Amino acid sequence: MEPRDREGAIGLSGPDDVKTTGRVIVVGPYLRTRPGDDGAASQSDMRDVEARIDEAAGLARAINLTVAESILALIGQIRPATYLGKGKVDEIAGVIAGQGAELVVMDCALSPIQQRNLEKAWNTKVLDRTGLILEIFGRRAKTKEGALQVELAHLNYQRSRLVRSWTHLERQRGGFGFMGGPGETQIEADRRLIGDRITRLENELKKVQATRRLHRAGRQRVPYRVVALVGYTNAGKSTLFNRLTRADVQAADMLFATLDPTLRAISLPHGGKAMLSDTVGFISNLPTQLVAAFRATLEEVLEADVILHVRDMSHEDAEAQQHDVELVLSQLGIDPEATDSIIEVWNKIDRLDEAARENLANIAARRPPERPCLMVSAETGEGVDVLLQAIEDRLAAARTTLDLTIDAADGAGISWLHRNAEVLAKELHEGHYDMTVRVDATKRDIVVERYHGVPRVA
Repeated sequence: MEPRDREGAIGLSGPDDVKTTGRVIVVGPYLRTRPGDDGAASQSDMRDVEARIDEAAGLARAINLTVAESILALIGQIRPATYLGKGKVDEIAGVIAGQGAELVVMDCALSPIQQRNLEKAWNTKVLDRTGLILEIFGRRAKTKEGALQVELAHLNYQRSRLVRSWTHLERQRGGFGFMGGPGETQIEADRRLIGDRITRLENELKKVQATRRLHRAGRQRVPYRVVALVGYTNAGKSTLFNRLTRADVQAADMLFATLDPTLRAISLPHGGKAMLSDTVGFISNLPTQLVAAFRATLEEVLEADVILHVRDMSHEDAEAQQHDVELVLSQLGIDPEATDSIIEVWNKIDRLDEAARENLANIAARRPPERPCLMVSAETGEGVDVLLQAIEDRLAAARTTLDLTIDAADGAGISWLHRNAEVLAKELHEGHYDMTVRVDATKRDIVVERYHGVPRVA
């Protein structure tokens, strides 16, 4: 499907496109919290309003938009027509005119009607949080898989907003002759074309999922255990990934610096191997369209033996970010409280002063063993050796430790053990090796039968 001109586009180049030039106003329309309010606050309500609008401005800058001004707009209630009250709408209209802004970013989810009414009131383009995140993803995805996932999410979002400001949608494609009916309206045609494109994308992503399942099956035959990195965007996942794998994945102090999934092998302290998966960063109010579209990528998290939850402990909203990540994990079907496969990685400790580091260390020491948290600096490498040992220990919990004796002349057998097991100890005694190895369940019977391995009693 080729994109049409700006007025009639229905793909990723439709009216929801954002130019990377011009001035942008970022508006934070956050509900006031009143003392004594009943009910649990949403996860976004836990976040400081200044941090929330700074994050929204950071999202805009992530695609090279020039933020002219950030406006906090605390509201008592959400207005069905414009989200904001009339007075605040008029006030922001004055700021837009004074700044010569070409775009307003609303850090909230707008309905199509609210978005249309605000565009009319301000005579400029309006983008909500979902649209902005989709725009970032659309520009950052490099692989074919990533592009497919972003386009699917974008089309699902766009399909519900065709009614918004598309003036050409009032036209009709007429029938033949004077007796024919009015024909198919432009909006119906565009929705049908979008629906067809969505169906094709979903079929292509099913092929991606099938390919990933084949790759996972291949790793299980080796077998390679999988360790998945998850965390809030800009928590330092890619920097840690590079530190552990000696890779050169793009890492920058920027929201959503990397999107495409990456897998690399890592070496564990006793010679074992594991596959490390770097996943897309999470964020508060992550669009549901993206969670659904990226499910094929995030299946690596579902299948992982160990999940490393990387946290930026230098951020003022580290606790709120933790809740946001756990919320997305829950949407994927992973209960953070019920699983013991999660290790919290408290990153960026190099940015903390001595008192803050000591406080964190005291908190970490009081954590139960099944819910460990490790202090590291992916930037300097501090704590990475301890992290690797923790990964190995967690993976070893599902493996069997065997003591065996093997003829020193059996080079092929010794080589096979080094390739397929973790060799914990090896000593030469008068023509034979006494070895202690740790093997996966799929290899246990082979080692016991071939090498007469004896399980070690804990």
